Amino acid sequence: MSRVSHKIAFAVLLALAGTGVFVSNVLATAPTPAPGLVQTVKGPYSFAPFDVRVRFPLRTFWPSWRVHLSARGQSDVYYVDNVFQPGASTGWHSHPGPSFILVVSGTVTNYEGGGGHCSITQYSAGSGFMDQGGNDIHMIKNNSTAPAETIALQVLPQGQPRRIDEQDPGTCPGQ
Repeated sequence: MSRVSHKIAFAVLLALAGTGVFVSNVLATAPTPAPGLVQTVKGPYSFAPFDVRVRFPLRTFWPSWRVHLSARGQSDVYYVDNVFQPGASTGWHSHPGPSFILVVSGTVTNYEGGGGHCSITQYSAGSGFMDQGGNDIHMIKNNSTAPAETIALQVLPQGQPRRIDEQDPGTCPGQ
């Protein structure tokens, strides 16, 4: 991961951790993981409403870099560590809020299949991507011959399910 990517990831995590009001620390029970997927879920961690705006102070080097994160109501935040054996996947699902996904090791493929379209993107260790949540139906799969690991930080409306199982939308061939 580049220095800028590390700074962005750190800023996002710091903003979420630093602005919320910590209320609980509970290990949640995850749904039965798919074969070959070991999932560790920590949370929910309760956060009060927040509105964070950060601009990098060295405008000479990064004049357009900034972050704006906002939640108007109470949020539940989860930390999810996924270890994928070759061929393992999360299965098709969605979330009621966004997820910041960091690829710790190996390579994973993100299939997005909602709305009658298919988007297939491969991510390797040191990269990250966003799952917008809401109507974003997706599946993450390890198509390689080596294990892979991702860490997701999820920000969800308080009291909502962390994960919603979805039917295969039938728009992504070869998954």
